[in-house]
Amino acid sequence: MADLSTKYMGLELSSPVVVGSSSLANSVEGVKKLEDAGAAAVVLKSLFEEQIFAETEEMGEYSHTLYDSEAAEFVEAYGREFGPRDYLKLIQDAKKACSIPIIASLNCFSQKWWVNYAKKIEAAGADALELNIGVMPSNPKLTSEEVESLYLAVVKDIKKEVNIPVALKIGPYFSSFANLALTLSRGRVSHRDFIVGWCGNPAPSEKKEGWNGVDALVLFNRYYQLDIDIDKMELVAGNPYSTSNEIHESLRWISLLSGKVDCDLAATTGIHTGADAVKQLLAGADVVQLCSTLYKNGLDQIKTVKQEIEDWMGANGFNSVADFRGKLSQKKSEFPTAHERLQYIKLFVGIE
Repeated sequence: MADLSTKYMGLELSSPVVVGSSSLANSVEGVKKLEDAGAAAVVLKSLFEEQIFAETEEMGEYSHTLYDSEAAEFVEAYGREFGPRDYLKLIQDAKKACSIPIIASLNCFSQKWWVNYAKKIEAAGADALELNIGVMPSNPKLTSEEVESLYLAVVKDIKKEVNIPVALKIGPYFSSFANLALTLSRGRVSHRDFIVGWCGNPAPSEKKEGWNGVDALVLFNRYYQLDIDIDKMELVAGNPYSTSNEIHESLRWISLLSGKVDCDLAATTGIHTGADAVKQLLAGADVVQLCSTLYKNGLDQIKTVKQEIEDWMGANGFNSVADFRGKLSQKKSEFPTAHERLQYIKLFVGIE
């Protein structure tokens, strides 16, 4: 029988199949159902800053400066219904009810809240913390370096204050994502350190500013999808669920980063089947996160994905996940440039 056990951020997992943050994990009952369905770990539904404000006197005035009245009413009502105190209790109760690791998720946009609630989440007993940061770089006055500094500042402040493992869920929209990923994994490093290390030569491992990098990067965040109703001529939400066709961005970057960053890698978005999971593991992912497929196919899909991984391993002579993890990463590839080519469409079909 194939051994699916693995480690993620130092946590011992029965398999690399983790359930990503969603409303499936917003109650103890929900988390317990995910464990019973075979999840190796669960990332709880995110605690949003709007919920934090909803429990303070500031929310009533502040929310209306950020949203239109309808949106403000929604976040206020949501925060009153399920706020930070409920979230901390969810962590405590889920830890009592379940034997699998419980990973909390925090989504803020004001820096003052990050550290405060990260410490409370740790005190509540979470095994790890996943930071969900999404900065829309819509301000033309902000440089790419300034946008990246926002992410670095959050990670730096939190890593100095908590002892539990910290993962960063991030999007791919950076001008030099590989450089940012390495910096986030190590703490602050110089550009020269990055170039030396990336070219395969030994690179300095000391932390430049006395702070440790993230324990894992979760690639990639699937942000709110915007659409337009042309009949009503108004903005509407796009499809909330991913498809397997959305796997390719994270697949490329995990294959590029595997073995080159000083942290674990989790793949998310577009992972619906065992085949999708195997691809990410071959690229170098330590774990895969399921979400949309559970909404579409039910919680039994967790066991299906695990069985499909086992079947593939048996057919290909692998006894453990470690036997093939990263086998097709760029670091181990016979054709490393194939991971970076962006213009093969011209070669294959002869069009621009």
